Amino acid sequence: MNYLIAVLPDRIQAEAAYTALEKKNIPTSQISIVGRGYKSSQDFGLIEPGVQAKKQAIQMALWLVPFGFAAGYGFNLQTGIDLFPTLGALGNHLVGGLFGAIAGAMGSVFVGGGVALSAGSGDALPYSNRLKAGKYLVVVKGSAELKKQSTEILQAFKPETLQGYSDFG
Repeated sequence: MNYLIAVLPDRIQAEAAYTALEKKNIPTSQISIVGRGYKSSQDFGLIEPGVQAKKQAIQMALWLVPFGFAAGYGFNLQTGIDLFPTLGALGNHLVGGLFGAIAGAMGSVFVGGGVALSAGSGDALPYSNRLKAGKYLVVVKGSAELKKQSTEILQAFKPETLQGYSDFG
């Protein structure tokens, strides 16, 4: 599926662009306006980077915390380090596992959350910022030919940006 996203300064231009696309026989099911009074960024799938970072950190924690526990337990089992002599051997292994789980949780927050916050948002953040500034997005979804035809129509409206995307998934 191909996408074409045009950023227009106001509602009037966004509606005019939508109408121009409609007049050139672009199916209305393939055209969307995102902005105040139309679809929201969440409806269209533009995710705030903070929300995505939290989701990524939780997903990483689901496997890093148990792995960290096992690694910490195994490390203490092999080395035989007495962290707290009063706990005995099993207690010390469990404390080692607890420290490993804590390290896994920290890794999921710093790596999972940090990477998603800095790199995971892609173009969603600039589009979200433009929507917050009161601008509108006109989005055309369809074949490469439809994208090419829509590009010619939307260029007449002199959008701030006109970006095409291809979804290979």
